[in-house]
Amino acid sequence: MLTWLSEFSNIYGPLNLFRYITFRTGGATATALFFVFFFGPSIIAALRLKQGKGQPIRDDGPQSHILLKTGTPTMGGLMILSGLIVSTLLWANLRNHFVWIVLLVMAGFGAIGFYDDLLKVTKQTHKGFSGRRRLAFELAIAAAACYAMMKLGTPHTTALALPAINGFVADLGLFFLAFGSFVIVSAGNAVNLTDGLDGLAIVPVMIAAAAFGIIAYLAGNAIFSTYLGINFVPGAGELAVVCGALIGAGLGFLWFNAPPAQIFMGDTGSLALGGALGTIAVAVKHEIVLAIVGGLFVVETLSVIVQVVSFKLTGKRIFKMAPIHHHFEQLGWSEPQVVVRFWIIAFVLALIGLSTLKLR
Repeated sequence: MLTWLSEFSNIYGPLNLFRYITFRTGGATATALFFVFFFGPSIIAALRLKQGKGQPIRDDGPQSHILLKTGTPTMGGLMILSGLIVSTLLWANLRNHFVWIVLLVMAGFGAIGFYDDLLKVTKQTHKGFSGRRRLAFELAIAAAACYAMMKLGTPHTTALALPAINGFVADLGLFFLAFGSFVIVSAGNAVNLTDGLDGLAIVPVMIAAAAFGIIAYLAGNAIFSTYLGINFVPGAGELAVVCGALIGAGLGFLWFNAPPAQIFMGDTGSLALGGALGTIAVAVKHEIVLAIVGGLFVVETLSVIVQVVSFKLTGKRIFKMAPIHHHFEQLGWSEPQVVVRFWIIAFVLALIGLSTLKLR
């Protein structure tokens, strides 16, 4: 929205700053941060009043969780999404279709997560929304987003790119709908599975957003993309502003989510943020790199799959508890140890993912 101010740069020169993605990304980060920080206490108080007992805590997990986390309100994703959306609408170029596609996926996934959280809180159960119905809605939203990219995007929208290989390796054609939808839905649910300890999910999400903010900026710049040998995606640079807003909103949320958490992100936030990351990865044609940058989310998801398959086939569990962060808790790691060590892993994986930009 504020990009229109650059049209008056001939009257007042400094307004030309609003043309630059880097300046607007910084502005989006600061705006989202202060929005969440300022309105956070009111949102927490309102959710605590409405939810009463808060989110039900798994009784098969560490006893410290039951003692310390019972009564903590959930749906903290509302804080993140409100700050992120307001900031993006202020600082992004709203004529860019990528921005709207990411925002709509994020809002759609957030609505699904909100309904799931609402069921858990009102019925005081872990089951929430039916898994199959939830997945069906997620796939519908993701497929609509991919279809929009096909119709509004560049000629290479349906092409597949691989790390360390210059150019596209194959045109997926209509199969892009299935592939892109899988990436978006998988990202949303992977972040959702990771969100199990105070601060565990939000920092890796911010790290991934920072990495993809850089990738989006480079992929959307014809000069930088040519120099690095990555595929040029016109308009993708504007997604750096969205990533900046995500980081700012995440930092504001972390202030209240730091141990002991005053509020949980809930499915409202984790599904929406994961879906946003997946959509950004699809838009900038770095879907495979997302599996590297978001490797922590991949491991968390695989730990659940392996645990379920092993138990159904053999009756035995591979891990003491899944997702894998609970396994390490059962081994004796304290919650802060698990969280901080997983943050470090997420940071290293992001660096590895970024390094693929030059391995061409």
